[in-house]
Amino acid sequence: MLNQEVYTEAEAAAIQIPGGNAVILPEGSRIYVTQMLGNYITAASDIGLVRISREEAARCGIIPPAESVVESDDNLTLEERVWKVLGNIYDPEIPVDIVNLGLIYGVEVIPQQEGGSQVNVQMTLTAPGCGMGPHIMAEAEINISALDGVKAVDVEFVWDPPWNQDMMTEEARMQLGLI
Repeated sequence: MLNQEVYTEAEAAAIQIPGGNAVILPEGSRIYVTQMLGNYITAASDIGLVRISREEAARCGIIPPAESVVESDDNLTLEERVWKVLGNIYDPEIPVDIVNLGLIYGVEVIPQQEGGSQVNVQMTLTAPGCGMGPHIMAEAEINISALDGVKAVDVEFVWDPPWNQDMMTEEARMQLGLI
């Protein structure tokens, strides 16, 4: 499916990139899948780039249904599991996850007296006006909330210090051909 032209077998709910607007691709829409990372795919369509959840893409015949692979996180702390979840969220235009892009400024796990933990995340975007920001934030909140032991999640956008390419990991810069 990656780097191939496919046609939707049903209407597909998508998000336009970079604007962040919700759209419906009609059944029979021609798309070209450009990225299949994390829980979403990125595809070129007749209306431009779109982001589609893997679940929706499978339902519409864009990609085959995903096989469920459960990895054990038994030996990881809650903070390590939060970082792992964040590392599975990808920028829809850049094939690098938000951790390696340097968009995560901090993760704080605060045990609560009544049980569970409050997880606070400070993150930024590559550009303050990015229309995909609310979608990336929501994905982080949903995925962190699903972790065992999490009672509450607060993901906050911060703009200081402003993001720049030096904040990317060496791995990310190599992947993007910057070094």
